[in-house]
Amino acid sequence: MKRLKIWLSNFTLIQQFLTIVFFTVAFLVFFVFTYLNDSIDAFVDNQMFNYLHREQQDFIENRNLDNDSSSIMNFVYNRTNRNYLNEIKEEYEPILIRIAPEQITGRLDNSFVYKDNKIIYSIMPFDNDYLLISIIKNDYRNEFRDALLSGVVNITFYILGGLIALILMWVVSLIRPLNLIKSYINKIRAGDKEELEINRNDEIGEVAEAIVSMNNELEEQKHIRDEMIQNISHDLKTPIATIKSYSESIKDGVYPYGTLEQSVDVISENAERLEKKVYSLITYNKLGYLSDSEPGILNLEMGPVVEKAILGCSVLRNDISIATDIEEKVYFHGEEEPWRVVVENLLDNALRYASRTVKISLSNNLLEVYNDGQAIEQDRLDKLFKPYEKGTKGKFGLGLSIVKKVCETYGYTVTGENMPEGVIFRVFTDKKFKKPTKNKAKKV
Repeated sequence: MKRLKIWLSNFTLIQQFLTIVFFTVAFLVFFVFTYLNDSIDAFVDNQMFNYLHREQQDFIENRNLDNDSSSIMNFVYNRTNRNYLNEIKEEYEPILIRIAPEQITGRLDNSFVYKDNKIIYSIMPFDNDYLLISIIKNDYRNEFRDALLSGVVNITFYILGGLIALILMWVVSLIRPLNLIKSYINKIRAGDKEELEINRNDEIGEVAEAIVSMNNELEEQKHIRDEMIQNISHDLKTPIATIKSYSESIKDGVYPYGTLEQSVDVISENAERLEKKVYSLITYNKLGYLSDSEPGILNLEMGPVVEKAILGCSVLRNDISIATDIEEKVYFHGEEEPWRVVVENLLDNALRYASRTVKISLSNNLLEVYNDGQAIEQDRLDKLFKPYEKGTKGKFGLGLSIVKKVCETYGYTVTGENMPEGVIFRVFTDKKFKKPTKNKAKKV
């Protein structure tokens, strides 16, 4: 069966359909000429016996010894005198000898083969001393059988032909949209603009909609990525140009920013900016290979991780108050470095948009980072975690997408929503992880 599936999978749908039709017709022909043929023979014989019984009853009632019937030969046998009352044609003499009516006392239905012909006969006693022997003529039986077999075969093949026509129409209805999808994909691959319209509510229609949606998403991502590359190129170009020009000026003994120390500080500042931009890109790319090395275990105490992140980010804006509500002994699943990146990115994002206050809360399976800044635009809420999506004060559009990658890797969910005053990001999970032990808990 497996080999048959593999063999059929190398064919087109039409070829598969024609192959199935061929085997179906072959099976029906085999069925008709084996099983059905024997069944029809049995049915015909049963009908012949019923016909004989009706004709015998009519013969006895009318007492007509005429043997000119086109279908039945009747012979009346006198058991007392052991002779026939009507004339016997020569061709029937050996048949009657084979039947041997003198040995029969009751009703008998039987058959046998004589000279390649099937002889069907019925013997019926009447008036005490007489037997009525009725024999179906072989030509009549064959005509009846052929007509019945022909009718059954015709009906079977009419039904089969109708089914094949319906299935063929169905296959064609599948092939056409599939060819449209194939053509659409090939043109998209070649970079051509193409529209795909398939008005179907079945799985093919769903696939077509998914492909169109995916292409639109890819086009949008490509546009965003191209725009991002331009922005990154511009952002990288400025510090590189500054570092280069200041270095050349210092080499020539000229201090562009007053003193030597101040000029070197400008170089250091731009180098640090350049380093952060490159680090963000490297981090995002590296997280594509992040894996869960110890699944199912709460192995990381998050309190110290959050505190380290706060310590590193608090200097970004001295005018913002950072409030904390951190429970003790709260464990998350995952590694320290990725989770620290998550907290730092959420804090960095909150500090960038906050007006006066940022609050970070940590409890069992839940991390919340709140800022009292402006609400997120409604059209951006669904795109918060997409790569290269920048907010009004965003830098690269990678920070929140990095957060999402880490959370998904370790089985957590991250959401962002507007509050009555401000915005809150939540990291949580509904998964059941094993609680930490002294050997499993990781100190940070």
